[in-house]
Amino acid sequence: MSLTEQVLSQIPGNPQKGLENADRLWDAMKQNTLPMPETVRQTTEPLEGTDYDVIICGGTLGILIGATLAMRGSRVALLERGTLRGRDQEWNISRHELQTFLKLNLLSSEELETAIATEYNPARLSFPDSADIWVRDVLNVGVDPVFLLETIKNRFLEAGGKLLENTPYKGAIVHPNGVTVESSENQTFTARLLLDAMGHFSPIVRQARGGQKPDAVCLVVGTCGSGYPHNETGDLFASFTPIKNHCQYFWEAFPARDGRTTYMFTYLDAHPDRPSLAEFFEDYLTLLPQYQKVELSQLEFKRALFGFFPCYRKSPLKTPWNFILPVGDSSGSQSPLSFGGFGAMVRHLDRLTRGIDEALNADILDRDSLALLQPYQPSLSVTWLFQKSMSVGVDRDVEGDRINTLLAAVFRDMKRLGEPVLKPFLQDVIQFPALAQTLFLTGIFHAGTVFKVIPQVGVGNLIDWTLHYFNLASYSLLYPLGKTLDPLAKNLSPRQKYYLHRWIDAWCYGSGGDYEA
Repeated sequence: MSLTEQVLSQIPGNPQKGLENADRLWDAMKQNTLPMPETVRQTTEPLEGTDYDVIICGGTLGILIGATLAMRGSRVALLERGTLRGRDQEWNISRHELQTFLKLNLLSSEELETAIATEYNPARLSFPDSADIWVRDVLNVGVDPVFLLETIKNRFLEAGGKLLENTPYKGAIVHPNGVTVESSENQTFTARLLLDAMGHFSPIVRQARGGQKPDAVCLVVGTCGSGYPHNETGDLFASFTPIKNHCQYFWEAFPARDGRTTYMFTYLDAHPDRPSLAEFFEDYLTLLPQYQKVELSQLEFKRALFGFFPCYRKSPLKTPWNFILPVGDSSGSQSPLSFGGFGAMVRHLDRLTRGIDEALNADILDRDSLALLQPYQPSLSVTWLFQKSMSVGVDRDVEGDRINTLLAAVFRDMKRLGEPVLKPFLQDVIQFPALAQTLFLTGIFHAGTVFKVIPQVGVGNLIDWTLHYFNLASYSLLYPLGKTLDPLAKNLSPRQKYYLHRWIDAWCYGSGGDYEA
């Protein structure tokens, strides 16, 4: 019996079977044998009317945007394949990002404090042969998903929203004036707009992408357990081993209600020779005692965590259909460096709420207009080079310490430049001034390390990145201009207002201008 099997057999809920299922999916993605869904069809027959303004498929995070739209007066239905309930493991986020819930009236101040299950400080960045870097108030708050979703579900229902649990999505028919959504329970619903919040593996997304293999993947495993030495600090980004099997292992750790959560993750592609999740989990458990200075026999594991997050260069996704808009992980609007999920949805929640509401009011729900709600963001696109610099192709051999040496140098330079440079980057927000300063400093003091990475990332990728880098600079100049134009919106038609606000939003988020310390 493997170490993984021994540990997972102690945890309730049969996580071993879940790991095997996830590995089958991961293997099918590596082999490019995932079936091509064709759940979206088109017809020339118009709808005579619609049951709802918006139907959302995928309730766990879809409820967030469902509640905001319902509270603005839209007729909203939410289809959830099971029972809408948050997971037991906390969602990590920074406290200032939670202000979105107050701004959109999803939570009261008292409810927000109740939703916060854990909070710790400080957090560490750690690499071999380099002094640790400590930061405060970055992804240090653990939110209780059960309480959060239950509270927001009540807001949704009070505002007139319709929750359809145990109603899995089966298919959609796009009409000239709306969409019909079919469930596996042989029910049909009609709406003006369908929001796909079914995540990375949504059948709508896979069809829209034509079965494309992901350009990059973040592989993650971890556990939550008790028995660790007392530690009120966390790790945001830590590494203590050289490259192994063409993978650089990174770690996260933080206090949790049930003890301590630890993750191990790596950045790679979906090449068939990449390790399985089971192999990755075995390495995690083998290295965990060294990482946390504790014997496995002292730990009581409560939960196991594992998965993989595919990323695509052509993101955010623009679908080929009218009346369908992907949101959250379905849209690919998260950084290839992040796990996506809750934090990515919250970051864009206010923008999407305003944009979808304006699209409904102006009745502009064609695919080109909806595409402006998931615009090109150079702040997102520049992160692809960072992802490439932290991954190693299976056909390439590099020094075992190359990635750790580079990261230690970059983060030291960011620390030297101060928190306005370091903290946004740690929250997946890339801003031109911070990036330019970091590149300048790293280029001067660590030129040799930088030049070594160029063959690893590829000249083509470097040229592509340069375009996004200059676009990031352009968006940084355009966003302040856009803010001066915003007062003009009150004199515009609903259609004109929609387009103006979408360009301002694109410049804002595309430059990292949405970040608030």
